[in-house]
Amino acid sequence: MRYYLPAPILVPDLRQGNLAMSTGSSLAQTPLHDWHATHGGRMVDFAGFSMPVQYASIVDEHNATRTRAGLFDISHMGRLAIRGPEAAKFLDAMVTRRIIDMKPGQIRYGLVCNAAGGILDDVLVYRWDGELQSMPQPPEFHMVVNASNREKILAWLKDRETEFAARVEDLTTSTAMIALQGPEAIEKADPLVFAELTSLRYYRGIASQVLGHDCYVSRTGYTGEDGCEIICPAEDALEVWQTLYDAISETGGMAVGLGARDTLRLEAGMPLYGHELSENITPWQAGLEFAVNLKDREFIGSEVLAGSMDGSRPVRVGLQMDGRRAAREGCPVMYEDEPVGTVTSGTYSPTFERPLAMAYVKPVAAAIGTPLAVDIRGTQIPATVVPLPFYERGK
Repeated sequence: MRYYLPAPILVPDLRQGNLAMSTGSSLAQTPLHDWHATHGGRMVDFAGFSMPVQYASIVDEHNATRTRAGLFDISHMGRLAIRGPEAAKFLDAMVTRRIIDMKPGQIRYGLVCNAAGGILDDVLVYRWDGELQSMPQPPEFHMVVNASNREKILAWLKDRETEFAARVEDLTTSTAMIALQGPEAIEKADPLVFAELTSLRYYRGIASQVLGHDCYVSRTGYTGEDGCEIICPAEDALEVWQTLYDAISETGGMAVGLGARDTLRLEAGMPLYGHELSENITPWQAGLEFAVNLKDREFIGSEVLAGSMDGSRPVRVGLQMDGRRAAREGCPVMYEDEPVGTVTSGTYSPTFERPLAMAYVKPVAAAIGTPLAVDIRGTQIPATVVPLPFYERGK
């Protein structure tokens, strides 16, 4: 099977940081940078980090994750620790999801919004279960933020922490973060984790040892597959990574770069900051109602979000396109020969073997089944509004 997969379409602009070829010394490096460079990683500038976009084939890396296991270095993501007697109360005032009722071990996806209800970032908040002996002051909460938003969110939280008995610490450079995703991921990782990973529920996490190193392990991911993510001390990252890589390589698993990470998340209908999410987009427009709790609580932006949504604002939709040409970000979306929106992400799907896209369109053109067209360099390609996500595990 031959795929037409030009890299600029697959990885148009992962604006957790703009992609550009690595220029070397001015870029930050993760603790796994040398491994990537010596194993064929095509390194690019991503949010100021030198990161692998692919090792050999984006399609092979994508398919390995869908069918076996894929290993991802996600150490460029921001990791913030929040401690103090009012840490939960503080986060509850910053995040759209309710935090104060989180129990140890729970993880919640939420949004940090500005006063106008626009999205500053989408984040994961972890309340950890268990303590680690090597960390005398283990964080009660972690917040993982997008790489390009790390400094913005850190400053946003630091400016407001003094109103609470809470403090925020950036642990990004002292730790690493590794994701193992795919149908074989849990089976491969479980023998290396002191806790019983197979019994850990989805969106649950625990402080445990991995290969004897104190780590935080969560059953989360960004691919639509089952799997886990591990936060470990930076100095232990290479041993953890190499051991996981050796384990999955036995059955055809692969290290995966940013290119396949983007095609996987797009198939799973997951929004990407800078594409589907921005400070001018509200959770309602993005279809993230599940990530907003308004009842009996207040957070920054809640007053605006509690009001009526402007019914004329574009909303996020999924598009299934005819033919084989993938839409680029920025392509106009047409309805009855009139422009009604813009593509935000597009790719040729390795799983479905057809082009897929996400776009923001006017509400009049957003109903499931609506026939639209995407203008690709002057050619209108037929497209149909379909439900998100495109891909669901087990279906």
